[in-house]
Amino acid sequence: MRLRRTVLATLPLLALTAVACAPVDDESASDAPSSTISEPTDAGTETEAADACAAESLPTLEGGTLTIGTDSPAYEPWFTDNDPTNGKGYESAIAYAVAEQLGFAEDQVSWVTVPFNTSYAPGPKKFDFDINQISITPARAEVVDFSQGYYSAAQAVIALKGAPIADVASIADLADYNLGAQTGTTSLTAIRDVIQPANDPAVFEDTNAAKQALLNGQVDGILADLPTAFYISAVEIPASAIIGQFQVEDGAEEEFGMLFEKGSPLVDCVNGALDALEEDGSIDAIQQQWLSDVVSVPELQ
Repeated sequence: MRLRRTVLATLPLLALTAVACAPVDDESASDAPSSTISEPTDAGTETEAADACAAESLPTLEGGTLTIGTDSPAYEPWFTDNDPTNGKGYESAIAYAVAEQLGFAEDQVSWVTVPFNTSYAPGPKKFDFDINQISITPARAEVVDFSQGYYSAAQAVIALKGAPIADVASIADLADYNLGAQTGTTSLTAIRDVIQPANDPAVFEDTNAAKQALLNGQVDGILADLPTAFYISAVEIPASAIIGQFQVEDGAEEEFGMLFEKGSPLVDCVNGALDALEEDGSIDAIQQQWLSDVVSVPELQ
C-alpha cells in the first residue's frame, strides 16, 4: 500500500496548521460417495480468516483489549493536545480506525507510553502494536515486525528564515552546516548517511530539544519528516522555514508502519484492517482531515 505523501492540515491561515486458520480435515470413508466430499471454497476461507481476526479471537496482550503504544509527548499533527486517547491527529485516528475494523470499541483500546528509540529494541513488548512515525527499515525488521506502510513521507530540513543555510540548493550544499535530529530516527540516519556533513550531527533526546537548539543557534538546521516540519515552521517556530525535502533512498519512499513484537500473530490481521480502510476510502478521509495535499517544497538532489 503506497499512500500519497502529504503535509499538515488544520493550521491557522497557513494552508496547514500466520493468520493461522486450521485446515479442514478431509477424512472420508473409502466407500463414501463422491458427492459427500467437498472442497473448501474461497468464501469459506475468507470467513475463517475474518473469524480469526475478530476481536474475541485475537491473542492480544490483554483479553478483550487492544493495547497501543506511542511516545510522550505525542506530537502534532500525528496526535492532538498530547493525548492519543482522543482520536484526534492522523496516527490517533488511524489507530482507532484499525481498532474498530478489528472489532474493538473505543473503550476497549488502551494506550501505553513507549519512548521512540526503545520501541524497536528486540524483546517482549508491553503493547500489541506501537504507532509513532516509525519508519520501516531492514535493520529494525530484523528484531521487530511491521505492518504494511500507512503513510509515506520525505525528510525535510528546517532552518531559521534568513540564515545562510536557507539558500542551499542541493543535498551536497547541506554538508557545510551544523545539523541535528532526534536520536534513533531516520532523520538522524539521513544526516549521517545521505548528507554526510563535515561536522558530526547534534543528537537530541526528542524533537523539543532539537527545536530549542535551532532557536538557540546551536545548529543551523534540524531534520524531521515533512508533516512534522510543516507544523514546526507554521506553528511552533514561525521564524523558521522548510528549505527543502529529500528521500533517504533514491527512488524509494520512506514509509511508517505499525510496530509489533517479532513473530506477532496480529500483523496479518492489522494489514487486513489497513487494506479494508484503504479500499473504502477511510484512510484518504483521515488524511484529508488531518493532513493536507503536498505544498510545494524544493526537492534537494
